[in-house]
Formats: sequence, structure tokens, C-alpha cells
Amino acid sequence: FFISSAIASSLFFAGCTADAASVTAVAALKVLPVKSWAPHTGYQRSQFGDGWGDIGFCDTRNYILKRDLRNIVMRSGENCIVASGTLNDPYTGKVINFVRGVKTSLAVQIDHVVALSNAWSTGAQQLSYAKRVQLANDPLELLAVDGPTNESKSDSDATDWLPRTAYRCAYVARQIAVKRKYQLWVRSQEKSAMAGVLSTCPGFKLP
Repeated sequence: FFISSAIASSLFFAGCTADAASVTAVAALKVLPVKSWAPHTGYQRSQFGDGWGDIGFCDTRNYILKRDLRNIVMRSGENCIVASGTLNDPYTGKVINFVRGVKTSLAVQIDHVVALSNAWSTGAQQLSYAKRVQLANDPLELLAVDGPTNESKSDSDATDWLPRTAYRCAYVARQIAVKRKYQLWVRSQEKSAMAGVLSTCPGFKLP
């Protein structure tokens, strides 16, 4: 699945416009629509594309690994595939040594900050297929994180799951930025949970 370099550039920078950078997460949350979950009927991961897409000439997973890891070593003869690196995991604060391999790659996973299941039930089912693929491969929506922690988060929203305290403002702000960009809504419980986090950092800006 291929996303052109022109589209890739728009994906990367769309969440970083002057408009978004000037908006606080608190202000953006206030204007997000509040609704109940839409019926979950029809949700499948394939509604957001058949696995990872490509950004430029690199698959999205490796693109995010290259962005988020440090001390990166590329696979011999490759300029895309990350063989190893170090992740300062935003969710737990742990330092994880990533080594590509059948038994080791899942130590670092790429999280959809707004779970795709949640996105589906808060407006994404109304988007075109192409827009959903864009959402699922948007760097604004993606973070390299500790694998087991990502699995424990699963499809939860901010009501039921939050990362370590030190990263909660950044995490909630990123969720709000994604929902704002793709015209998704929040449940009342979700909005309350987000507002509770942001009460500790009222000036925090959208990413």
C-alpha cells in the first residue's frame, strides 16, 4: 500500500501547522463534538487499510521507528529497515533496546494513539476509505511504545487507560489533535477524563 511522497509530506506537517501549534489542548477539547459511540457494526482493521502503508519509500512502521528511536542501526544494505535502536518509551518511561527479530520485534510496537476501534465508533466510519487509511498512517496518530503496554491499552480511550503521569498531558493533547484533524467526536466520559488530565497543564499546546 503506497502513499506518495507529496501526500507523506502533507501527513507529516498537517498536524504541525501554525494554527494547530497556537491552540491549547484545553481550547481544542472544548469545541470537539460530544456524542455517544456510534454502532460498532462493520468495524475491521481492514477498514483503515491492509496493514501499514508507505510514507515515501518506507513503510509506516519503519518510518515511525526511525523517527522515535535513537542510536539507530539500519539493516545492512537498507535505508529504510531499522535493525536496532533505543526507545525512551513515552508511556512507561522505560528504556527499551529494540532488536529486529521474530522473537524480539514486538518489544516495540507502533500505537495508534486514538485506537482505530475508537475512531471507528466516534466518526471514522463516516470518512472515506482513503481518509481512514490516511488516519491510520498519519505520524500525528502514531507513537513507538513499549509492546506489552500497547497491548494492555488495546482499544481503550482516556476514560479507561492513560500512560504514566509525566506523559499524560502530551498523550491527551495528541488524541485531541487527531480527533480535531479528522472530525471525530468524544464521549462525555472521555471528555471528562481528558479535561481532568489537562487541568494540570492548562497551557499545553496541540502537537
